[in-house]
Amino acid sequence: MGALRRNPLQSAVGALLAVGLIVSATMLGGGHGPFSSAAFDPQCGYGYDNTQGSGYGYGYSTGYGYGTCNNDYGPQQGDLGYRLVARDGGIFDYGDRNFYGSTGSIKLNQPIVGGAETPSGAGYWLFAADGGVFAYGDAGFYGSAGSIKLNKPVVGGASTPSGHGYWLFANDGGVFAYGDAGFYGSAGSLKLNQPIVAGASNPFGTGYWLFAADGGVFAYGSTGFYGSAGSLKLNKPVVGASPTPGGQGYYMVASDGGVFAYGDAHFNGSMGGSKLNSPMVDIRSTLDGLGYWTAASDGGVFTFLSGTTTGGGFFGSAGSLKLNQPVVGILK
Repeated sequence: MGALRRNPLQSAVGALLAVGLIVSATMLGGGHGPFSSAAFDPQCGYGYDNTQGSGYGYGYSTGYGYGTCNNDYGPQQGDLGYRLVARDGGIFDYGDRNFYGSTGSIKLNQPIVGGAETPSGAGYWLFAADGGVFAYGDAGFYGSAGSIKLNKPVVGGASTPSGHGYWLFANDGGVFAYGDAGFYGSAGSLKLNQPIVAGASNPFGTGYWLFAADGGVFAYGSTGFYGSAGSLKLNKPVVGASPTPGGQGYYMVASDGGVFAYGDAHFNGSMGGSKLNSPMVDIRSTLDGLGYWTAASDGGVFTFLSGTTTGGGFFGSAGSLKLNQPVVGILK
């Protein structure tokens, strides 16, 4: 999910009036009660000082309208689109997402394995297997592991809430922190049953999870452990994961499209029993936690929604395109 970024103008002149579009609950289904996290503001999103919100938010609106909030963090991006990233760094943007560049035409030392959106949605990072980092749009470059001899390749990364840093996660459980990202531990010294395939941070930047191919979950910092598939006999390995917006749960997706939901994650279905054209590679939660997208290596996108969402829907896919390289992720 996107996180919140401090608006410099707010620091200079005080509280900024942030206006965000509210999606109709009646259009997408029934309402949803407030989240348990005290740091959640329905309209402004997540942040440490989101306590002055007014207006309706996710699951509360009975029609179209606008809400306002005065806080120290601006509104986060909406759920009206998504981006896919391919192994060569090609970017495919849908809905309200804009294109800010890619490594699609660059000769890379190692393939792209994933990426992360900035809190505003107006930029993104691409992460390579050798620890290289490529920044586009309003994404800043805060360092990389590209010049380090890694024990094992990087498999993904995540942005900090401010957008002024990021983590890289390696498949041996190693964690590399840059910018304002904190280091809270790693599985680099553990003997893992299966390699790490994904990582994700909580919405406050105070911890992260590592997810293994066998469904094992490792929690660090202030993140909670809400269960795992480590003791299950999986039909296919886990390939991607996504936290819920409040950080009180997470989803995992297997290559056959099976979805595993833990904590406050809502299970809305999966492609686990279906014949896929190509294997699934990633999953991303909607901002209200009531739905998710899964992405396949051929660029196919599958939407699973339940009740009111913040606008999450199907905005297109690359499933009908002839791709130079397979899709490896859906940016969060």
